[in-house]
Amino acid sequence: MPASTVALRVKPNRHFPFYARHPWVHAHALAAADTEFACGQIVDLTDHDGNWLARGLANPDSKLRVRLYSFDPDLSLDDSLWAERIDAAIDRRRLDSQHRAGDDQAERLVFSESDLLSGLIVDRYADCLSVQFTAAGIWRFRDTIVNHLMQATGCRAIKVQVDQRTARLEGTEPIDTWFNGRWAADEGETEDPFAEPVQYRQNGLNLSVDLRHGQKTGGYLDQALNHAQAARYLTGRRVLDVCCYHGGFGLVAAVSGAAEVLGIDSSEAALQQAAENVERNSLSNVTFRQADCFDALKELASESEQFDAVILDPPRFAGSRHQVASAMRAYARLNALALDLLPPGGILVTCSCSGRVSVADFHDMLTDVGKRRRRDLILLQTRGAAPDHPVAASCPESEYLKCVIAQVQ
Repeated sequence: MPASTVALRVKPNRHFPFYARHPWVHAHALAAADTEFACGQIVDLTDHDGNWLARGLANPDSKLRVRLYSFDPDLSLDDSLWAERIDAAIDRRRLDSQHRAGDDQAERLVFSESDLLSGLIVDRYADCLSVQFTAAGIWRFRDTIVNHLMQATGCRAIKVQVDQRTARLEGTEPIDTWFNGRWAADEGETEDPFAEPVQYRQNGLNLSVDLRHGQKTGGYLDQALNHAQAARYLTGRRVLDVCCYHGGFGLVAAVSGAAEVLGIDSSEAALQQAAENVERNSLSNVTFRQADCFDALKELASESEQFDAVILDPPRFAGSRHQVASAMRAYARLNALALDLLPPGGILVTCSCSGRVSVADFHDMLTDVGKRRRRDLILLQTRGAAPDHPVAASCPESEYLKCVIAQVQ
């Protein structure tokens, strides 16, 4: 375990973001360190003149060199802090008692920077939790974190992972394990509580999530309210749901009165899970096709297909600021292909989960696509993530999701 606290200085004039309590310290903002430090080392951050700024956890193998958790010099980064912040995050979800339907059994309980727990994401599905560590430094406190989560929620088991992308960026190894009072690797612990998908209710549907093999923390809970809101515009319509994953938008539309839904996704495993969700809810108006989203849209256009509504919920196109330009071209291409399938009066539901793409950027892209396709887009709603994905004012990157519902003329 890393030893005592070390001090790291920022370069001249690089201290201003930390006056605003931004939690990320990139390597290029730091002066050369006088001492070596290990992953998970507690660090006191100072300005170039040695004045104390904040306290965090370091990772010498990550470009995001330090994650900050305290801007109070008297506050220690210890087990009690993580427990208090987890409790505060859970209580925060209870401030809005109406943000979930009465029978919903899925929610995000901890959202990293937005809950002052940078590098920790926790989702609940019925009586199970899915925990993703996105920072190697906080992994040091995993026992405290999972034990407290189990006590605070009364869950029966916790899926724990460090995914491949995080491992690469953080200079560590991927982790895929679970905890139910004991870790999976403990001697004598052999029965995997996640060998079968976890069943839960959301938006009036009986769903399941494969926490063993699914993406990220299992599902995309940030879109839950957008699924329900979009469905209000889709009654009686023939709907194309592109990048549908486990059914998401399309299933809620189908159960809410859409005439027909065709779901498209490139993942065979995701479509299998989606098909099981269709069967579980006795839906007869939903079918699926495995294909690349761009290829599928072009093929449908070549077949002279038309839909009353098209939903676009692609994966993140911009993982860094250097990818924004290429991401905007991809969004433009995808949305232009969607417009080719929509008649006047059709509904376009289009999303971006790229945090580097602003709402203004996304709107500008849609304006340009409409101009190029000689179509008018009337933006009915612009939405973000569900309330259980709050935004930290000090970390604008936490406001990442855009969901636009538009009518096309």
